[in-house]
Amino acid sequence: MTFVQLIECRTRRFDEMDRLMDRWVEQTKGKRTATHTLVGKDRTDAQHVVEIVEFPSYEEAMRNSRLPETDKVFHELLALCEGTPTFTDLDVVRDEGLYADTARRFFDTIAEPGALAPLDGLLAEDYHDHDPVEGQDTIGMDAMRRKLEMWRRAFDFSFLIEDQIAQGDRVCTRWLWTGVQQAEFMGVPNTGRQVTMAGTTVHRFDAGGKMAEGWLQYDRMGLLAQLGALDALEN
Repeated sequence: MTFVQLIECRTRRFDEMDRLMDRWVEQTKGKRTATHTLVGKDRTDAQHVVEIVEFPSYEEAMRNSRLPETDKVFHELLALCEGTPTFTDLDVVRDEGLYADTARRFFDTIAEPGALAPLDGLLAEDYHDHDPVEGQDTIGMDAMRRKLEMWRRAFDFSFLIEDQIAQGDRVCTRWLWTGVQQAEFMGVPNTGRQVTMAGTTVHRFDAGGKMAEGWLQYDRMGLLAQLGALDALEN
């Protein structure tokens, strides 16, 4: 079970504390068991500092605390604090990857049959889409809707989300797209064929939790080949 420790203290010497933590990170490289750390200052009280440290389990946290470097840095940390730091130990019982969930909802939404649903809850108004196959980027929600409508007119499709990795304000989604052609696509008459295409999309999220930018990689040439569009070129 994921374990999180909250460490709170008061200090007027935050810069020294920051340098101390940098030194500890360097000294424990390859030995520390923490998977994620976050340090914040109270907006209403800059002397109030909170560190959040995540571990794979309570046992791994205890291994980390027994490192000689950890014990040394703790005593140096005490000298920089006003009073004794407080520790809160938490077993994580719920952990929601909200950005990843939003990205997944985006793929589900654009594949839904019927009229394309509003995207304002998912995309920023000035959303910027980087597509290496297109002649130019797609910028703005209206332009993005037009691009999606082109795909939706040409295919009845769905996505299988195979992997998602979230880090900071980015979510990387590896997907498998399956579609049945139902109208002309890029000059290719309707074939009625079922086709598949693998791809990856990296989304950047803004401060409001909406997707502000996207980078795509997908095999459109492979898709055209499945539709028979390359047969004439090969003959």
